[in-house]
Formats: sequence, C-alpha cells, structure tokens
Amino acid sequence: MVEVFSGRTLLNKDGDCVDPEVALRNKVVGIYFSAGWCPPCRDFTPILCDFYTELVEEGEPPAQFEIVFVSSDKSLDDMVEYYHDMHGDWLALSWTDDYKHELKQRYKITAVPKLVIVKENGDVITDKGRKQIRDRGLACFRSWLDAAEIFQNFNG
Repeated sequence: MVEVFSGRTLLNKDGDCVDPEVALRNKVVGIYFSAGWCPPCRDFTPILCDFYTELVEEGEPPAQFEIVFVSSDKSLDDMVEYYHDMHGDWLALSWTDDYKHELKQRYKITAVPKLVIVKENGDVITDKGRKQIRDRGLACFRSWLDAAEIFQNFNG
C-alpha cells in the first residue's frame, strides 16, 4: 500500500498529518470513496464504522487493516463535517489533494460509495468491499488478508 499513497500526506481525524509509509505498512487497505451528500454513503458509513471498530479497535491483536477516505464532497467544509460526524477513526486523503482524481481513474470509480480493498502494492483484492461487508460481515476480512499475502497476526 505504501506505493499507492507514496509521497502523499494522509490526515487523521484530529487533522494531523500521517505518513502513509508507516500507517499503511503491512496492512490490507480499504480505499473508501464517499461523500456526505450521497444517501447510500450516509447509509453505509456507520456499517463500515462498526466493521472497522470490531477489527481494529476492539480486535486482540488489532487487525492489519486501515481505511483511507477519498472524498467526493463538493467543498472542504462538507468533507470535514462528513468525516468528523460520521466516519470511524481512520485516515483521509486531503480534500485539496488532486491525487483523488487519479485514484478514481485508477480504480474506475464512477459512483459512490465504493470501497476498494487493495494489497500493499495497490493491486485490487476486491472492488466490492461494501457488498462483502454487508453480506459477510467480519468474515470477509480473512479472505482479504489471505489475498493480500502479508505477514499475518490476525486470528479471527
């Protein structure tokens, strides 16, 4: 994953800059394309929050999983409000970073919400993360982890 966001700065919910080389190393990464103006996004985001919380914040040991939010909001204020009010304690690409357009092209994003699960090198494990979470819950993480071919400490 380090490759996809290499040279970029990600933000945490406090607005602090986070180095993707450290934050995403040896993890399965969900790139979450979403927007606050989108009703299906507002419907799925709480489900994704619960999924993330169970895997990462309550998991022992925490699962090797991280989400990066890529906003399709119409303004920085809209993105910040949506991110702070509805999202989990994951990372975000800055709204002002034009790299979001390149990511949307690379992963063929034509509508939101879309959760693309990728390996460290950015190769797609699945572009149906949203459907898999809805259908299989936490069980889908094991298949993502196996597909990612990374060192594993997840016992779930």
